[in-house]
Amino acid sequence: MIRTAGPALTGRDPFTAKRIRIKLLTRSALVIRMTILMLALLTLLGFLTFNYQGVNFFKGVAATLSNFKVIFIQPAFAHVTFQGAIGELLITLSLGILTTLLGAVIALFLSLFAAKNLSNRMTSNIVKELVAIIRAVPTVLWVLIFAVSAGLGSVAAVIGMSFHSISYLTKAYSESFEEMDRGTIEALEGCGASWWQIVWQAVIPSSLTSMISWTFIRFEVNFGVAVAMGAAAGAGGIGYDMFMDSSYYYNLHEMGAIAYFILIVAMILEYGSVKIKDKIRA
Repeated sequence: MIRTAGPALTGRDPFTAKRIRIKLLTRSALVIRMTILMLALLTLLGFLTFNYQGVNFFKGVAATLSNFKVIFIQPAFAHVTFQGAIGELLITLSLGILTTLLGAVIALFLSLFAAKNLSNRMTSNIVKELVAIIRAVPTVLWVLIFAVSAGLGSVAAVIGMSFHSISYLTKAYSESFEEMDRGTIEALEGCGASWWQIVWQAVIPSSLTSMISWTFIRFEVNFGVAVAMGAAAGAGGIGYDMFMDSSYYYNLHEMGAIAYFILIVAMILEYGSVKIKDKIRA
């Protein structure tokens, strides 16, 4: 038997016998480093060019803590009653629910054409590029754009928020659909299943938990945006009351009460989403 010279016979360490070349500075890494460097320089330039005349840092911190104490420790209603706050909160919730439902229904059909394993490459790329352009514009800006054409009010808020929700959920749903194995789809096609049968009986049931998670995440985002749009777009709701307390009445006590209302609703939404997902998984 002929023995070949191995690492033990040659005296070389098997872990150092071959050198692995690692390319540390790739193009993407260079872009990331340059971006971080530019942001750091702009931040430093901003701090150096601020006008600090007449600003007392310690007094500012003390005043901020005092305002936080009034808002979060001494909440009370003044211009809005408890029942009135609940009614305004329901308006904001309704705005979030409506925009999420509209976005989810339209995004469901668009995502079927955006998923690469359910559509051809050209159609998928067109849909994904279109929703990427829409998603690049912030929700608040879309609302303001539609407010110019449709006027301030709930209509502009619903259209703008739904517009951005469609692009957001289309991307989320299509990525959930693409996680399904292509071999499963080909097997179903080989058994004679139509495209719609594959979608409704295989693709959507397997992605349902992920879709619900993304939908609830978007609903939480829409609820927060609806609070802001209550003042910015004249959509009303609890956001308008908070805006009036912060800018017109300057009632920090009522701001605290409204903030607690919003916090409680956000916690209920999170708890509800977890329970629904647990039931679906079971």
